[in-house]
Amino acid sequence: QVQLVESGGGLVHAGESLRLTCVATRATVDMFRMAWYRQAPGKQRERIAAVTMSGATDYAGSVKGRFTITRGSTLNTAYLQMNSLKPEDTAIYYCNSDPELPGGTWGQGTQVTVAS
Repeated sequence: QVQLVESGGGLVHAGESLRLTCVATRATVDMFRMAWYRQAPGKQRERIAAVTMSGATDYAGSVKGRFTITRGSTLNTAYLQMNSLKPEDTAIYYCNSDPELPGGTWGQGTQVTVAS
């Protein structure tokens, strides 16, 4: 079964940047389109950015212009560059394919905390 590992989160102040990394243990056909999701306390998980194999991207309005999603040289990696972070970006960040991998596969996520 594919495993997803997210890293790069941390505690930063508003206006600062972070770069998140996602590595899947192997690439699958489901990973044609990869995405980053986040779940804030008390809220449902939401998709915030997605990227296809060809590099086409899509962003949620709340992060557009501040976050950039990219693929690695191998299909099983993805990155999220987060600039101009805001306190409302505080959440656990996950990566997955889009739509998500079958079987409810999710990683542990990486915590991002933005202090005002």
